[in-house]
Amino acid sequence: MTSSDLSKKALALLSTELKRYIQLHPHSVELSKKANQHFLYGVPMHWMNDWGTPSPLFVQHAQGAHFTCADAIDYIDFCLGDTGAMFGHSSAPVSKAIAAQANKGFTAMLPSTLAPDVGAALAEHFGLSYWQLATTATDANRFVLRWARAITGRNKLLVFDGCYHGTIDDTMIDLADGKTLNRASLLGQVYDLGLHTVAVAFNDIAAVERELAKGDVACVLTEPALTNCGMVLPQAGFIENVRALTKQYDCLLVLDETHTISTGRGGWAKANNVMPDFLVVGKPIAGGLPAAAYGFSEAIASRMKAAKDNAPAGHSGIGTTLSGNMMTLAAIHATLTKVATKDAYAHMLKLAEQLDQQLNRIIMAHHLPWNITRLGARLELQFCEKTPSNAQQARDAQNETLENAIHLYLLNRGILLTPFHNMMLVCPATSQNDTNHLVQTFDSCLQELESK
Repeated sequence: MTSSDLSKKALALLSTELKRYIQLHPHSVELSKKANQHFLYGVPMHWMNDWGTPSPLFVQHAQGAHFTCADAIDYIDFCLGDTGAMFGHSSAPVSKAIAAQANKGFTAMLPSTLAPDVGAALAEHFGLSYWQLATTATDANRFVLRWARAITGRNKLLVFDGCYHGTIDDTMIDLADGKTLNRASLLGQVYDLGLHTVAVAFNDIAAVERELAKGDVACVLTEPALTNCGMVLPQAGFIENVRALTKQYDCLLVLDETHTISTGRGGWAKANNVMPDFLVVGKPIAGGLPAAAYGFSEAIASRMKAAKDNAPAGHSGIGTTLSGNMMTLAAIHATLTKVATKDAYAHMLKLAEQLDQQLNRIIMAHHLPWNITRLGARLELQFCEKTPSNAQQARDAQNETLENAIHLYLLNRGILLTPFHNMMLVCPATSQNDTNHLVQTFDSCLQELESK
């Protein structure tokens, strides 16, 4: 079946599923109408409207690997808040910790008595000695970039085409014809981001060295695997070689593990014995509450202290009032010590590996030139035979109509994947029955797609 034939069939399937969604979700449709009176696009944050559905799906209750929508339909959740709830919705230890802390204060801009234990838990979990907290991974990346520029005395940032590090301005770029350009979708941008950021293709170690050799790069900021443009895994030795080059050219390596924490307990860096200068983690570390952290070595801590102590008094531009609040500390401690455990990861990784094999078998049985790319407990359906090696290859493999048709077909049958790239996460509460239902429904989707 040609790509053109598939797209035509996907359009027909999508048309059917859009009508089915409206029939299944009258209460969500009504809530959307009400919410439109006060919220832009009828949602508290406009991304919540980017699901390809006729109206947003409103959630009534979420627990473990399932949630119930406003129309009392039970869903198996493989999106899990796009990693925010990667360890499951409302896990008992986190819920208990939050409830207990709620009676003892939310925030005071002072450390709670739990702070030393949280620091120790972060160090044990991720393998770096020193930490600071932020409210989002965007904040953490922004703060790390300030620190990197302050302690190196350099201005430039190197990132990879297709990267995503939250909404930090410096990284909202694309690589086109060898030039670093502002992303066309970026709203309200008033200066050329290419002045202080350079982008190169992922897995292109020669391009990395070419830029670092100029001596003006403060740090390389990257995910160990790209996860936002479509999953792109590092080729063997790539990140290790980037680590070596940053040392050779006296700049810093920042690994953003907000998504790649799915690799294993402690993230990709710990699993692969790569020690960055800074490690950024966000989203799931507080069980779904807004929280992020960045870790660093004792040597980097000394340089950070020197930069801060030698600067004039006043706001450093680093930190926010709610960073490290008491409620967040309680949630992080419970998540890292009682939820994101070795046993939890063992379950997640085993089930994700089985799911990977099952989905690939179905793809092969239908003779489709697709593949499943997996990074630990994170999987993604990609419309190409092999995992892309850079962002452009990932973009070339995308088919929005096909993506939307498959996503909506599954959603209408009680299975939620991410609204982009059909990414799937397995959490500690995900069961074999949950993954079996996904596999069977995916197979049915392809059969129906072929019959159109």
